[in-house]
Amino acid sequence: MGAKQKKALKKNLKEVSSQLPVSSDRKDTADFLPLEGGPRRKLPEEKPLVNKAAVLYIGRIPRWFYEKEMHAFFSQFGTIRRLRIARNKKTGKSKHFGFIEFSDPDVAEVVADAMHGYLLFEHILQVHLIPPEHVHPKLWRGFNHGYKPLDWVQVECKRQNKRIEAASIEYECPEIVGYVMPAPKKIKFDED
Repeated sequence: MGAKQKKALKKNLKEVSSQLPVSSDRKDTADFLPLEGGPRRKLPEEKPLVNKAAVLYIGRIPRWFYEKEMHAFFSQFGTIRRLRIARNKKTGKSKHFGFIEFSDPDVAEVVADAMHGYLLFEHILQVHLIPPEHVHPKLWRGFNHGYKPLDWVQVECKRQNKRIEAASIEYECPEIVGYVMPAPKKIKFDED
């Protein structure tokens, strides 16, 4: 299509659009937008949904400040949905960092501002908000399960029994019973 043909087509469109009757009694709808000049109805501005963070990272947690104590301490700010302290799988000891999720994101923001740099049992707490896109899906797996320590004496007995069986010896490790001192039948008093 040449330049002259395009110009003629635009001219014809303008003539046809000017001949169409414009009804002033028709209400503007949300899906109607005029093609050319004239007053336009402004659509209400929709605020994008902000997915606020409600999960806090808490670092440098001192000794003896575990789940029960943390729940009691941080519940003064608002309701806590979930709380988890990272622990060693083998020993169950704390790794001195954890996560708390509050039901209200505004409360989480207030806690992060108030508790970051807080001195607690000679440890300065590090508290940060975690954005929702950085929260790992497996973060809250097993968050309310307490740690049950292993009975290492029983584990060692089982290992010893396996070694003995592997050596084809028919022997079972006896239970270790402590020696209890018998109580004296008569009590002697010195009358000096």
